Amino acid sequence: MQNRLFSQALKLFVIAALLLCFIMVRFYENVLFYDPFLAYFKGDFNNMPLPEFTTFRLILSLLFRYGLNMLISLGLIYVIFKDPVMLRFSFVLYFIAFVVLIVALFLVIKIYGSNNNLLLFYIRRFIIQPVFVLLFIPAFYFQKRNS
Repeated sequence: MQNRLFSQALKLFVIAALLLCFIMVRFYENVLFYDPFLAYFKGDFNNMPLPEFTTFRLILSLLFRYGLNMLISLGLIYVIFKDPVMLRFSFVLYFIAFVVLIVALFLVIKIYGSNNNLLLFYIRRFIIQPVFVLLFIPAFYFQKRNS
């Protein structure tokens, strides 16, 4: 009984620590990542041209941020479900999503420029925010409950 209680308390502590990691990534985004679109989307971006950026540096920065969020998300999924199959499946989905999103981001920049800022905003949002974990956890919970 006491061992189970300690195990649950430890699990909640690790989940809280991982959620704090998400907060820290967001809090230190200006320091950790090269992203000229951070300031751009905080302003009146509908009436401004796209900011100047270095493509390779932006890709590396987005990969780093996405990777950090992915690792924290995978940690959260593992702590909650303790299922290595779910973890591998999540990793594959994260990898595919990154490739699709980064290609889509640069296609939108190349094709539309600043003419379709909302599409650019939302694609970028999926890259820099841990949105997928909000989809995966309920989906995995539902899957585990029904199997």
